[in-house]
Amino acid sequence: MWNGDALDLDAYLAHLGYEGDRSPTLETLRELHRAHVLSLRWENLDAVLRGDVPLDLATLQGKMIGNARGGYCFEHVSLYAAALERLGFTFFAVLGRIRMGSPKLLPTTHAMLIVDIDGRRWLSDTGFGASPLEPIEMKADGTGTATTDGVWAYRLRRGEVTPGADGWTLYQPAREGESDDTGDGWMARHTFTLDPQYPVDFRMANHFIATSSHSPFSYRPFIQRVLPDRLHLLDNRTLTTVRPGADGGPEVRELEPEEVPKVLSDVFGIDLTPKDATLLLTKLV
Repeated sequence: MWNGDALDLDAYLAHLGYEGDRSPTLETLRELHRAHVLSLRWENLDAVLRGDVPLDLATLQGKMIGNARGGYCFEHVSLYAAALERLGFTFFAVLGRIRMGSPKLLPTTHAMLIVDIDGRRWLSDTGFGASPLEPIEMKADGTGTATTDGVWAYRLRRGEVTPGADGWTLYQPAREGESDDTGDGWMARHTFTLDPQYPVDFRMANHFIATSSHSPFSYRPFIQRVLPDRLHLLDNRTLTTVRPGADGGPEVRELEPEEVPKVLSDVFGIDLTPKDATLLLTKLV
């Protein structure tokens, strides 16, 4: 279903620097998840520059393997799903609603995988940008999970996520000025139900994200890079660096338009062609 047989698995794993075991175990999933998040950037430059984000595996491999380019969740998860399928994992895809503390009901535009291993179920969320560095267990009794990936803390709870719909909410600690959705310092990041989704569903949601004027990712450059001890974000011309537990909050700097291509290279490791760099400058506000 996810075209795993067409994936150049050796090239994908080499790009991640993964040399571990290839059997479909929890340890393999953890190591592969972490390597994917740390190796592949989150970016929406194709949507902004071209209004088109293909999800076929050949395009994804050409863009994301062997290059310093990345993609957004539908690209990440389509590539990651092909790898898990090739390695023999049992999983299915879901779509979630981004919250980030907002009370608004937003469409299902975030893709994730749910992986089943030895009777236990894991959320493997590799395409969020500021993604967890490890899968998060979805406890069978629905009591939820409070966990850390060694750097960032998360809470996963089961409950009503939209009127009449049972599902799961992933929370992160709320920083100063952010919404406290639990009353004890946690902000809702996104919600999801367990309705299985398929590549055709990805294509429909991806079309909205890449082309609709109602999608912020269709016109506003947004890039993220996760490192073991910090997160870099570029939102249009605003560069933010977040470190867990850092005193004084995030480091924020407003860039001049001409600085953006260099910051993409120096901070995010994304080297644009001269043509794309020039085109990007016309998109910045």
